[in-house]
Amino acid sequence: MINGSQCRAARALIDFSRERLAISAGVSIESILRFESKLTGPTDEEVSALQAALEQAGAVFISDNGRGIGVRLKFTRSDAKRIAILENEGGIVAPDRVP
Repeated sequence: MINGSQCRAARALIDFSRERLAISAGVSIESILRFESKLTGPTDEEVSALQAALEQAGAVFISDNGRGIGVRLKFTRSDAKRIAILENEGGIVAPDRVP
């Protein structure tokens, strides 16, 4: 499950207001505000609804992988195609560091 900081960061990444997230998740704006401010925790069902709404809008939550938790954006199909093209360009394999 996500925490308040991840919720706030995901909203910023996908450009969602609290109002828009509240409508998408079916959770009150006040619950979101309290959750993001670390004042009180919403119910597990509310957190799950918030997470599902944010993921549907393009957020990807990163669980603790030894480097901490976080959030990032999903790649669009267009982005994924461009990355695949760049990865398949070939060329000399060498370190990227400049002396």
